Amino acid sequence: MATEPLIFDLSSPGRVGFSLPEVDMDEAPQLDARYLRGELDLPEVSEIDMTRHFTRLSQKNYSIDTGFYPLGSCTMKYNPKVHEDVAIMPGFAHIHPYQPEESVQGALQVQYELQNMLAQISGMETVSLQPAAGAQGEFTGILMIRAYHRARGDNNRDIILVPDSAHGTNPATAASAGFKMVSLKSGPDGNMDLAALEASLSDRVAGIMLTVPSTLGLFEPNILKISEMVHKAGGLMYGDGANLNALVGHLRTGDLGFDVMHINLHKTFTTPHGGGGPGSGPVACKSILADFLPGPIVVKEGENYTLRQPAKSIGRVKNFWGNFGMHVRAYTYISHLGLRGLKRVSEDAIINANYIRVQLKDWYYLPHDRMCMHEVILSGKNIKAETGCATMDIAKRLIDYGMHPPTVYFPLIVPEALMIEPTETESKETLDQFIDAMRKIAHEAHEDPELLHNAPHTTEVSRLDEVGAAREPNLRWRRPSEAVVPAAPVLEAVGSGTA
Repeated sequence: MATEPLIFDLSSPGRVGFSLPEVDMDEAPQLDARYLRGELDLPEVSEIDMTRHFTRLSQKNYSIDTGFYPLGSCTMKYNPKVHEDVAIMPGFAHIHPYQPEESVQGALQVQYELQNMLAQISGMETVSLQPAAGAQGEFTGILMIRAYHRARGDNNRDIILVPDSAHGTNPATAASAGFKMVSLKSGPDGNMDLAALEASLSDRVAGIMLTVPSTLGLFEPNILKISEMVHKAGGLMYGDGANLNALVGHLRTGDLGFDVMHINLHKTFTTPHGGGGPGSGPVACKSILADFLPGPIVVKEGENYTLRQPAKSIGRVKNFWGNFGMHVRAYTYISHLGLRGLKRVSEDAIINANYIRVQLKDWYYLPHDRMCMHEVILSGKNIKAETGCATMDIAKRLIDYGMHPPTVYFPLIVPEALMIEPTETESKETLDQFIDAMRKIAHEAHEDPELLHNAPHTTEVSRLDEVGAAREPNLRWRRPSEAVVPAAPVLEAVGSGTA
């Protein structure tokens, strides 16, 4: 397989890749010579060479715009391009948070109306748009619960209950907020064990963190009973809103007894997801927690919009107003769909997941043979027992079929887990291609296990040492003349020895 030329390989002395207009203003004074370098070792390439180089590199990336992305728990749905068009409108893209409020009334109106939209969708009373991601939204909500108990003088509550089917960020959030985390086991049916919950409740419990539907892709049928038990013990209900895509338009989390939750705009409301870009994890809460929200939040006074800090706010968790561009995209999405469209979103997401469940349950182990919600959890443990091919082998082989693998080995309570979330934006034709590929891979595992063990076969690099890459990342690019050959595990981790 041909190796992609490095940008330095394309360099030719004297070649220029930019064209700047003449300066039409006074030049700034020169920096002190102490801060200047005599030479800057950058490649000298033409504009077209540079454009082609980076375009080729971009085409090696996998994205939702180029293929199916069934990454369970992440809701990698397609982002309509009209949202991007609205977000870059000059009235949104060219404003600054330090501007006087009277000059940005339109932007504040968007924030105010989005707060109300999310409150209505979630069944909560008040919303802060400030948190920059779902994990930060979780942290914010748990800090609010802590502040609520302390404001009441109830300082004994130092425990947060977390089911074993929770997202991995939940126990980390509880610990980061200063709580002790107590794990609750799920029953064999995938539901919470009510006896285990009862045994864990005490006057030390500040609250419980629940994802509905759970990371098993299942709706918790005892949720109202759970809420009653936790509230009776003096605790609060925290809702992990990561799986709101399964409920939106049909069921409000607040009506299930939750007191506070975060909402992942990049999951349910199609703001960009992944790549390290700006996320958004607004927090919605009932009135008992409203005074503790991070601020500022937008309020309406007469015909004007203004920013206010809640009375007992836990303080800022993000600069300025939060990631405003993400708010514009989510506002556009919700406004475009309306209640009828939002209902269709959850319906189609659930239909797609159950279609995959039914089509693959005879090929892969199904730990909970019942109707799932927006994602289905399968397991490759039957194939591993019969062929020696593990779930990771299955996932890597799927890459050869031109599809991104689903989440693997999560949730942790399902051995050899395959967590598949098709989202509502995928067609039946795409789902059928995925199902056909998964069936073929199951057949290949029995006929030629080494084909899976050595997959993928069609990518720029072969299977990487992901553990080594995580523990000893090689993040700095060096020219071949100055390259330091890393230790063997790192060399395997990065494939070619260069980042």
